[in-house]
Amino acid sequence: MSKELRYIIEQISVEKGLSKETLMETLETAMLSAIKKRYTEPENLGIIINTNNYDFEAYRDKTVVEKVENPNLHISLEEALSIDENFKLEETARVPIEIKDFGRIAVQTAKQAIFQKVREAERDMIFEEFSHKLGSIVSGSVNRKERGVYVINIGKAELFLPQKETISGEHLKIGSTVRALIDSVSHTSKGPQIILSRIKPEFVVELFRLEVPEINDGSVVVKKAVREAGERSKIAVASNDASIDPVGACVGMKGSRVQSIVRELRGERIDIINWSDDPRVLISRALTPATVDKIGINEDDNVALAIVEDSQLSVAIGKKGINVRLAMKLTGWDIDIMSETKYSTMKLEDVESVS
Repeated sequence: MSKELRYIIEQISVEKGLSKETLMETLETAMLSAIKKRYTEPENLGIIINTNNYDFEAYRDKTVVEKVENPNLHISLEEALSIDENFKLEETARVPIEIKDFGRIAVQTAKQAIFQKVREAERDMIFEEFSHKLGSIVSGSVNRKERGVYVINIGKAELFLPQKETISGEHLKIGSTVRALIDSVSHTSKGPQIILSRIKPEFVVELFRLEVPEINDGSVVVKKAVREAGERSKIAVASNDASIDPVGACVGMKGSRVQSIVRELRGERIDIINWSDDPRVLISRALTPATVDKIGINEDDNVALAIVEDSQLSVAIGKKGINVRLAMKLTGWDIDIMSETKYSTMKLEDVESVS
């Protein structure tokens, strides 16, 4: 048995990167559990495995007494002295026990315990690896689809991309490569559960981080991003370097950087604006691609009124209200939009031109 145990432990240690000490502890625990199943009153059973030759010895810890009432728990002083002449009453004697036909069971137990330990260690490593990647983008291969969830393989790990976390109308082919954001990482009884998303605003932010070196090195900062996946995203950026145009950096030469992201998002429109601490300016920019003539704000109620030319009204509102809805999410203001024609018929206070 010792040869088989040695082979199992040394092979697993090399292949899986687990220390021999860890495997020996696992082996000892598993074999002790197997031994205890074969005996009544197993509480005082123990096992020792020789780390040099992998032989093992099972034993019972028994209390030295004058009169033995329970041979599983007690040993007579006379018998204890035959083991060690220094024993005294009420001391604990470690008494070896013979286990017949245990070799085959021990090896099988060892294999099961060690392989289980390997699975647990691999799960822990996967959990640790992807916990550190939470909020970043990963790329993997679509392995299969089960109950509305794509299973994505990355190395030995299986990650899960629910259909509801894919862009509207997107159908991923088995074997294709897909990029997605690591949205959550958690422990479950079946191992680490890593959930991906392609619809979160953070996915767009991380795509820009990958495409725009100025964002990656901190020269350009993404102040906020909002999104209705498959339709439109808005991203507000600012520069920590006066010589860098943050919008230009994100757009890239001839639009190369932003177009790369648009392709990844299946043609989704992306509005990139300069951030401003002035709410009037920020709201005006957030309504891009519409041009705003005037902005009125009520700071007490956090409400703004944007005045646009009649021809810009539908652009400012957007299809099904998506443009103004995203502008409100981006700025944190409730925004009403009014055409010049309607505005001219009303008397409004606290309305200023937008520079």
